[in-house]
Amino acid sequence: MKTSSIIIAVLVLAFAAAGAHAGSLENMERERAILLETLLSGDISAEERQGRGAVSRARLIDLERMVLRDKSLVGKNTPMVRAAFENYDLTFLVHASTEKNRAPLDHWMAELGISTQTILNARTGRR
Repeated sequence: MKTSSIIIAVLVLAFAAAGAHAGSLENMERERAILLETLLSGDISAEERQGRGAVSRARLIDLERMVLRDKSLVGKNTPMVRAAFENYDLTFLVHASTEKNRAPLDHWMAELGISTQTILNARTGRR
């Protein structure tokens, strides 16, 4: 009984370790989503949004550099890698917004074609 418990514990740990691998691109995508969620959230105060955004931007700068220097992505033809490099201005949000002298949220919205006027003209309803 004791040996079977040990074997089960070892197998659980092995499967957990195998399933927890995320590459640099996946980590960057996750952090970018956190930044956008923070910037768009109406549930937090402006001060809290600014603080969380600053932390997330700093992390994202490092992650974007890691992805750009990641040799394991060279030659990969997966849909995620292709989409990431085809949409540079959206994928590498902090670098692209810095290059264009815009805030990351302003840059993201401009790349998606969203402006204040389009938001004000939008109607709520079911599709």
